[in-house]
Amino acid sequence: MQGYVKGKPIFTSINNVDNQYPYLTEDLETDVVIVGGGVTGSICSYYMSKNNIKSVLIEKGRIAHGSTSVTTSLLQYELDENASDLTESIESKDIVRAYELGIHALKEIEKFVDEYGNRCDYIKRDTLLYTAKNLEKNSIKEEYEFRKKNGFDVEYIDELDNPYMFDLKAGLLSKKGGAEIDPYKFTKHLLEVSKKKGALVYENTDAKKIEYLNEGVIVHTCYGYKIKAKKVIVATGYNTSLFTNKNFGTKYSTFNIATKPVKEIIGWKDRVLIRDNSDPYNYLRTTNDNRLIIGGEDIDFKEIEDEDIALKKYSILEQRLKSMFKDIDDIEVEYRYCGCFETTKDNLGYIGSDIKNDNLWYCLGYGANGILFAILGAMMLSKLYYNEKDEDMRLFKVNRFDN
Repeated sequence: MQGYVKGKPIFTSINNVDNQYPYLTEDLETDVVIVGGGVTGSICSYYMSKNNIKSVLIEKGRIAHGSTSVTTSLLQYELDENASDLTESIESKDIVRAYELGIHALKEIEKFVDEYGNRCDYIKRDTLLYTAKNLEKNSIKEEYEFRKKNGFDVEYIDELDNPYMFDLKAGLLSKKGGAEIDPYKFTKHLLEVSKKKGALVYENTDAKKIEYLNEGVIVHTCYGYKIKAKKVIVATGYNTSLFTNKNFGTKYSTFNIATKPVKEIIGWKDRVLIRDNSDPYNYLRTTNDNRLIIGGEDIDFKEIEDEDIALKKYSILEQRLKSMFKDIDDIEVEYRYCGCFETTKDNLGYIGSDIKNDNLWYCLGYGANGILFAILGAMMLSKLYYNEKDEDMRLFKVNRFDN
């Protein structure tokens, strides 16, 4: 995905590219055609095949080498902003429901791993939202009280009972509120299971034109072959121009660094998933081979090509990591990369059919919860295929911001 990914992402670098997918060399007919071969498309493929819906997935480049390669896959049920900051865009009861749906999506990953094996380095984690600033203590306390009141398993931490090495004035610990995975391995495993259930997968197969019929769609690909289907699912992430000129959200460029494996991870109790309360925020996780990943420092997406800015951002992230974990003395950065990130006013993605065309469906996981939204979207769309509407789809309506 040229222009949307820069640098050398960790997960496509440390994993062997053990299999490649063919490109399309014939006309096909199917129930659903999924455009986009990242983690979102693979999730859609899995849930379609699981529900006996025939699907063909096409990816214009390499499977899992676009935005999926840049995600840190630090999965949390919470949204990008605290509840108190979102109330102008979304009602409190819907924030609670979004949190609950996030937990449900996390459980879906666990179910997949339980059934098919843990081949994506899945680990359930507690999550920590914290601040090192006295001025933000009330904001953390408010979010803690909001979640506690609504039945979420949370704990409040202050500087007197801080179990971490880094400075913390206030923290909110969500018990079993998140998970970490390797997104490249997860994508490949989902597609392997999908193919065994009958799904077809093609890479290096660019969709060039969508022809909308009364009873379906025809996707015209780069080599002249066509796929006829009842529905087309847009799982292309931030690049939706083939399907619509709608501006879905605000694009940013986000930066990540990943270290070489360290000998020992000191001062990072239980390896919790960490997010600070800054704007833009930083987020941190570990990997199963003792690497440390930190990301954030978002800027306007238009500046993604500016290498000087990128170098400054990588340097800021490296210094922050080293200052937070001073007792880890062998921190050495191995991977530096950046990519597109898009968010919305209410921090929720888009799931459902196009307003003008019932055969055009979106599964767009915008915001920090992209993978979890993709799971919810794939489940909802597989129901919709059988004319069963999920009531929670209203939260992700494609036209919810239209006036």
